[in-house]
Amino acid sequence: MKHKSLFAILAVLVVFSLILAACTPAATPSPEAPPATEEPEMTEEPQPTEEPEMTEEPMAFEPMVYSAESCDYGGIIREIAAVDELTVRFSLCVPDPAFRSKAAFSVFAVQPKEWIEENAGSGALLERPIGTGPYMVDTWNRGDSIVFKRFADYWGTPAFAETLVFRWTSEGAQRKLELESGTVDGIDNPSPDDYAALEANPDVQLIGRPALNIFYVGFTNTFPPFDDARVRRAIAMGLDRQRIVDNFYPEGSSVATHFTPCSIDNACVGDPWYDYDLEAAKALLAEAGFPDGFETTIYYRDVFRGYLPEPNLVAQDLQAQLADLGITATIEVMESGAFIAESAAGNLNGIHLLGWGADYPHVTNFLDYHFGASQAQFGTPYPEIYEQLQLGAQIADPAEAEPYYVAANNAIRELVPMVPIANGASATAFRADVEGAHASPLSNEYFAAMNPGGRDTFVWMQNAEPISMYCADETDGESLRACEQVLEALLSYEVGGTTVQPGLATACEPNEDLTEYVCTLRPGVKFHDGSTLDANDVVVSWSVQWDAAHPFHTGNTGGFEYFSTLWGALLNADQ
Repeated sequence: MKHKSLFAILAVLVVFSLILAACTPAATPSPEAPPATEEPEMTEEPQPTEEPEMTEEPMAFEPMVYSAESCDYGGIIREIAAVDELTVRFSLCVPDPAFRSKAAFSVFAVQPKEWIEENAGSGALLERPIGTGPYMVDTWNRGDSIVFKRFADYWGTPAFAETLVFRWTSEGAQRKLELESGTVDGIDNPSPDDYAALEANPDVQLIGRPALNIFYVGFTNTFPPFDDARVRRAIAMGLDRQRIVDNFYPEGSSVATHFTPCSIDNACVGDPWYDYDLEAAKALLAEAGFPDGFETTIYYRDVFRGYLPEPNLVAQDLQAQLADLGITATIEVMESGAFIAESAAGNLNGIHLLGWGADYPHVTNFLDYHFGASQAQFGTPYPEIYEQLQLGAQIADPAEAEPYYVAANNAIRELVPMVPIANGASATAFRADVEGAHASPLSNEYFAAMNPGGRDTFVWMQNAEPISMYCADETDGESLRACEQVLEALLSYEVGGTTVQPGLATACEPNEDLTEYVCTLRPGVKFHDGSTLDANDVVVSWSVQWDAAHPFHTGNTGGFEYFSTLWGALLNADQ
């Protein structure tokens, strides 16, 4: 019994062991490490071990290239190529001595490739640009203000003030009142009648801006009777331009002899504009079939600009002068954005009042933009003008280029797509304790360089609200100034001046015949979203403007006027 009982007990133990083994999971070693040979010694409070962090290899940079099949599309850019992460090559169809001046213009600023791809056509792209500048957009309160905040990771000299605020009003008296009461730190374009009072105020500094601009009266030749050059020429002779300058412009302004301000090379070569001669104008109008005149409309926007300081009063004076010619004109005030879009498209049946301030100090900025082969503002473009401009734009030496600009200016005078009226002096005004205050001849005042008396916030009041802040598709100066605080181009202009200097690129070097420019980017430049600038960002920022068929070729109006006029034409513009 004793042996039999022991055997039974042993059998029970064996069965129990087998059951226990079957219920216990086996340990499997991690494939990353060999199995342990000993049980680890347990501490009193065991801690969980962290999985090792998996890191991915950074993706290799894949350079992007954007090319035209040929130069037959009419533009001067043939290819934009990322050579490597920090090098971009621009290949051109013809020489362009003004390339660097254009590349410094803020409409050709660079935004992140991914941001453009994700937000093309959206409100974010129009109102919250992602740039590399000293300020970044915080809040746009439509109809009231835009608030910018200092960008902590800016590659250059940080902004003095933590916060920058843009406000606006079309009333010069209101801007002056706010400056004198200290609710704003600076204002644009004080009214000429207020200059003396501002100069006498010890709490204010008034800073003059050079008259690098033009105010003109424009016609669209696709609408009768402005399809007849004699009608346009009659109005050119019948307007007393000196009267307008004397009555409505500040000291330092002048009657325009040509379309481009004379301080620019080749601006004022060729014959000067017509003298005022009312009787000759009436005779020419009668010869064109309008001895008793006709009816038309004067279109303008109620925005105070350096080239047009009193738009309402000037419009009324022009209305009275046209009446002396027998022309009955109705005045129509348009909203700023609609006016810019309609005038640029050549849709205004009548006379429109507009002007231009220099974006860069070269004759191409004035003549090529307004009278180039792709410009529709004055109706059907004139080959007598644009063919000469195309030839002149390829020549670096102003003396060698002069004959082409003589021919172009004389053709403008003969064909009269517009009447140049005035080069308007203007100014900015600031509180007396603002250090670094300035008035830029390009109207691109740089507020990061201004110290508002040690205050944390700098408040600027301009003439109108920006239309949008995707300035690749804007031409309005109030929009461009806002963009220039946030966005940066490959090159830049010195603060308060017109000299081209490095920007996002340390250099853009041309080949011998000026048909290729190689731009070297600054390393480590951060965008406001934390991403790092590279050459593909440049290629995309430019190509979405250049190619009308690009899926991201969307902005505010979709016109991308600066690109089409300054670089000759848009790629695939007929699609």
